[in-house]
Amino acid sequence: MIFSGCLGLGIWYRLQLEGRIKTLRSLLHILELLIGEVRYGRTTLPECCCRVARYLEEPFSEAFLRIGGRMEENTGKSFGSVFQEEMEGALQTLPLKDGDREQFFRFTTQTGFMDGQMQLRAIEQSAEQLNATKEKLEQENAEKCRMAVGLGAMGGLLLILVLW
Repeated sequence: MIFSGCLGLGIWYRLQLEGRIKTLRSLLHILELLIGEVRYGRTTLPECCCRVARYLEEPFSEAFLRIGGRMEENTGKSFGSVFQEEMEGALQTLPLKDGDREQFFRFTTQTGFMDGQMQLRAIEQSAEQLNATKEKLEQENAEKCRMAVGLGAMGGLLLILVLW
């Protein structure tokens, strides 16, 4: 029981590391969809949200539908503040660090541009930063995952020997 508990802890840690990379991939996919809608669809960011929602999985699709609905209501709030409010709820339970969230939300602070090219560039910068973080984690992750499971197993064996 001690060995399986320690091994399970190592596997849980590995899943946490892999979950962060998976979530970063999802955020990059969202940004790529927004880039495509702005670039080729020639739509504004608020208009993109309802279109992009159908290509996303939960919890993101529901958040994007709420963003689109709130922007259609025209309550006077900026797109950036509505986007951050709704996406914070969707990202709350996901294994991300604060820096990841800041990189993702960086483009929302620059959405006041009337020029579509400036909006596009702001989204691309956020995507580039997230992609750099994801690639760095992928390089480190293989070794960390192997080590987490190995240390869990070895820790379990050590506890068994100590308690014997």
